[in-house]
Amino acid sequence: RAMEVAAAGSHNIIMVGAPGSGKTMLAKRLPSILPPLTIEEALETTKIHSVAGKMSVNQSIVSVRPFRNPHHTISDTALVGGGSYPQPGEISLAHNGVLFLDELPEFKRNVLEVLRQPMEERKITIARTKQTSEYPASFMLVAAMNPCPCGYYNHPTQACTCGLGAVNKYLNKVSGPLLDRIDIQLEVVPVPFKELSTLKEGESSEVIRKRVIEARKIQQERYKNLPIFSNSELNAKLIKQFCVLSTDCESLLKTAITKFNLSGRSYDRILKLSRTIADLDGAENISVSHIA
Repeated sequence: RAMEVAAAGSHNIIMVGAPGSGKTMLAKRLPSILPPLTIEEALETTKIHSVAGKMSVNQSIVSVRPFRNPHHTISDTALVGGGSYPQPGEISLAHNGVLFLDELPEFKRNVLEVLRQPMEERKITIARTKQTSEYPASFMLVAAMNPCPCGYYNHPTQACTCGLGAVNKYLNKVSGPLLDRIDIQLEVVPVPFKELSTLKEGESSEVIRKRVIEARKIQQERYKNLPIFSNSELNAKLIKQFCVLSTDCESLLKTAITKFNLSGRSYDRILKLSRTIADLDGAENISVSHIA
């Protein structure tokens, strides 16, 4: 459900869980529930990949949403772009698609921090002595990480071998300001063998994708006269316009903000996510269940 909400509103998501709990598998399946590229998106994406020399000989246009999965040893230049003759980096190559960062704390701190500006502005500017280049960078950030160095902190059956200091040091590799820009922070619990061995089938990607497409259509109609395309792009002014709350919703949200000591950005994030959940339900207004 969390991946469906992320896809429907183009929200950033981080998954925290033990090794083998399915984080990478979920991330790699995400493109299968995303809506197809529009003509405008396909042309824009093709231009970026063409400039970067990523188009194959027989390829005339990028027809599927990009899924970029850089290794954690990547440099900040390779991630954001640059060089003597500025080229698009991974965040621009993921434009209109997904940027997947596996083992998030293993990335160098300075590499992760350069993500903050493009996540807010959805573009990246590369300044050099001779020229300045600006590339679009409207991507979904999907990240995965273990809860500690050994991977088994808070695991239901396996014992964690890390000291408390080691756990905190590991988690602190990902800064608070970066986490505050990620809409969905999800704990992924390993699936018990009993459930793995059953033949019960879940929903197919095609079924989920139809719901995602319907939710995106609602957003396209709602924002047709605005320079945004999804709920994740709402700013504070537009949130007040499109995320109007009832008295009961305001009361629940006020309680949550106070109890969990959430930031102003978290308040906005909850409203944007609630708007997406309401769109998936086909509801015109945000209700208490969507906030919850």
